[in-house]
Formats: sequence, C-alpha cells, structure tokens
Amino acid sequence: MSEQSPYEKLGVSEGATFEEIQATRTRLLEEYADEPQKVAQVEAAYDAVLMQRLKLRQEGKIAVPDGIRFAEQASPSVQQKTASVVKESGQWFQSLLGQTDRWSWALPAIVYLALGTWVGLMPQPQGVQLAMMVATGSALYFLYRKEKRIGRSALWGFGGLIGGFVLGTVAYTLLKAVIPGLPSDTIVISWTTFLVLWGIASFLK
Repeated sequence: MSEQSPYEKLGVSEGATFEEIQATRTRLLEEYADEPQKVAQVEAAYDAVLMQRLKLRQEGKIAVPDGIRFAEQASPSVQQKTASVVKESGQWFQSLLGQTDRWSWALPAIVYLALGTWVGLMPQPQGVQLAMMVATGSALYFLYRKEKRIGRSALWGFGGLIGGFVLGTVAYTLLKAVIPGLPSDTIVISWTTFLVLWGIASFLK
C-alpha cells in the first residue's frame, strides 16, 4: 500500500480551496487537542500541503490568496527581525561605548600600564595609595575630556575604583590557591582596578 499523500493525511482533496484546507486543519487541531502526536501529524501534513501549493504558485499554475503565509516566507521575516535586533543592539552598544579612536584608548593604556609597573616594582602601601589616586584622577580626566560632565565622570571614576577593588579581591581569592607564585593581593587588586579604570576611561561614553 502506497504511503498517504499530505492531502490524504490532512483529509482534503487536492482540489480543495485554501479556505477548506485551513478549516480542516483548525477542526483537526481542536479534535486532537489532547493528543500531541496527532497534532504534530496534522501540522506536518498542513505544512506539506502548503509547500506543494507554493511550488505550484511559483510555477504560475495557481493563485494564492494574500492572507496565506507559507513556511519559507516566515524565514526571511525571522531573519529580518533577527538582523534588526542585532543592528539595534549594535547601535545601543556603540552609543554606550561611543566612537573611539586610537588615542582614546592608547593614551589611558600607557598611563595605567605605567601605574601597574610602578605598583609591581614598589608595592609599599604609600606607593600603592598614590598610584590609586593617580589612576582615579586619570579616569576622571579622560572621562571629563570626552563628556564635559563632571558629575557623571566622578560617578564612573569612583565606581570603577570600587568595582575594580572588589573584582580584584575576588580574583585574588579564587586564584591564589590555583596559581603558584601569584603576586601579592595588593598587586593583583591594583592591577585589576587599573584594568577596570582603563576600560571605563577608554570606551565608556
């Protein structure tokens, strides 16, 4: 016995109208609402019928009502929506970070690299405190130079200082038992804070 065609599975004739096909699908879905397997079979048959109708339409053999939505017509729509979301996300990210040129991140990198070297060579408390002050002041300067808003610059600058300190503390706690010869907590926390402040000063808009 030959396998049933999608029309036979759906219970309609090949000459059925689109309205009849849709009405049959709706009736069967209601009838089999409590039987997921049969619902899946109905949907598969319905999609197969629409695919055949689409092929006939592309060949110019039938006309299709405007309200009919084919499965492959949905794909470009999904792709377009996805592209739109990605584009909007990119625009948001770009507006957050701003347009950056080479010096907008290279100059802060030089400053924080120098401070990191300083702390690495002279990890005494007084030297570290002075380096932290210079690092925070540098972040305020770089942010204010871009934004011309002292309040927002101060908020991000001191927020980066606190965030870097917390992140550095957590990093040192997690890594000290894993990495032999890890530098002291003072150095790790300082380097982490410099990295956070560099990121904020360089890319945040």
